[in-house]
Amino acid sequence: MSNGPDFIIIGAMKCATSTLHDQLAAQDGIFMTSPKEPNFFSDDDVFSRGESWYRDLFADAAVESLCGESSTHYSKLPTHDHTIERLVEMLGTDLRLVYMMRHPVDRLVSHYMHEWSQREITCPIDEAVSAHPELVDYGRYAYQLESWMNVFGQDAILPVFFERFVAEPQDELQRIATFLGLTSDVTWVEELKQRNASGERLRRSPVRDLLIDNPLARSVRRTLVPKSWRDRAKAIWTMQDRPTLSPDVQQEVCQRFDEDLATLGRWLNVGALSCETFKKTVREQAPAWVTVAEEIAS
Repeated sequence: MSNGPDFIIIGAMKCATSTLHDQLAAQDGIFMTSPKEPNFFSDDDVFSRGESWYRDLFADAAVESLCGESSTHYSKLPTHDHTIERLVEMLGTDLRLVYMMRHPVDRLVSHYMHEWSQREITCPIDEAVSAHPELVDYGRYAYQLESWMNVFGQDAILPVFFERFVAEPQDELQRIATFLGLTSDVTWVEELKQRNASGERLRRSPVRDLLIDNPLARSVRRTLVPKSWRDRAKAIWTMQDRPTLSPDVQQEVCQRFDEDLATLGRWLNVGALSCETFKKTVREQAPAWVTVAEEIAS
């Protein structure tokens, strides 16, 4: 069983990993799995399908292609704390890893919206921050990266920031592809639609989704129900505005994020990285690690 990945996009959630996955899949010489997020090493129910199931995801790749997958569950501590152990046991440590980051408050809000749409979170966002600590934990990037660095070393992990990825898509895509070992140039494909973030504002409803996904019901609905009525019904299930944290909760989460960002800033040698300085700092230049092995080990 030789099929397997040469690289993995390990996170973070809501940081454009889907867009990166699609762009890489469009390049010659790169094979990306479908589904995009196998979550094999993190999720017990998927892991139970066995090694053959996972390796079969790469069975259609050309022999010379670089193979990759993208599973944001792999960097979701403390929820999935067996991921690295399982991964190393099966694949070893000869892998390239890509970790995407975003302003942690923006990431938190997008994460909340996603969970709201899935009905995993039903309370207002301020309450959710206390009730669902993962909203903060998954955006503590140094915390999530430390275990990966301890096992793989910093040179095996490429840091990518959402804000720079959006501002300089071609340059960042080329930087990522070069890191992965692709020797040819890549081209950003404008025609590829970004995964629709507005979809996360539409709340899951089993009955509605059954009707929407049924071709016959869709045809009848469009014929008999005026569009204005359809739009009004859709609004019932839709989050109308992007939620915002109250000033007090914003201050609280920023304090927690700033502690983590200070460590990340040292690792990247960019000075005092914080929620306040984050966007300007990460847009200015492509990030690169400085020597941090001794600090992590201590």
